Amino acid sequence: MLPTFLSYYRYGYEKRNGASPNRCKGLWGNMDWLVALLLGYTLGSVPFGLILTRLTGAGDLRTIGSGNIGATNVLRTGRKGLAATTLLFDLGKGLIAVLLASHWFPAFAALAAIGAFCGHCFPIWLRFRGGKGVATMAGICFGLAWQVGLAYAFAWVVILALTRISSVAGMTAAMAAPIAALATGHHGIAPVLWGIAALVLVLHRANIARLIAGTEPRIGGKS
Repeated sequence: MLPTFLSYYRYGYEKRNGASPNRCKGLWGNMDWLVALLLGYTLGSVPFGLILTRLTGAGDLRTIGSGNIGATNVLRTGRKGLAATTLLFDLGKGLIAVLLASHWFPAFAALAAIGAFCGHCFPIWLRFRGGKGVATMAGICFGLAWQVGLAYAFAWVVILALTRISSVAGMTAAMAAPIAALATGHHGIAPVLWGIAALVLVLHRANIARLIAGTEPRIGGKS
């Protein structure tokens, strides 16, 4: 049922965009949607934060701070350059997943985006315990529509500068993305971004509880 629906969606995409009916078919035929999803998941599941901290002798990231594998927790090792590198790599895997899918399976780039986000947050290699997806969602936004990516980055940077609370900046940026998609005319990707934004909020539920309690740490403060 799902492959049939996605196949129908694909040909609708091709018709709207003037593409050849066989453009996306190729070797995989109606399995393009699954390949795009798995491509995104595989790229997204690479735990760069964990890999980089181990390679540089910073220890097992899962035993530091919140145990999260994202850039904010890498920052708790005291290595700002390593945290920045992790952020760029996590952003990059979301971007690359969408760009590759846009080239090979253009009708299913959004599925690659979903796969990349879920791969980062629920990597099979780490027993489905990953990050919270903020940097990876940034890359996804840039890949789907650069205008949305800019809006995401702007919201992230501005709120982080004003509050110095990483979770607030990440959640605000996540909610800004689907709004920016609608505002810039990219209505087709808005539902996907709403879904990812909702997952970002769910994954930040512990942060939300600390924000309410007034105990959420700030960047540069004590964890």
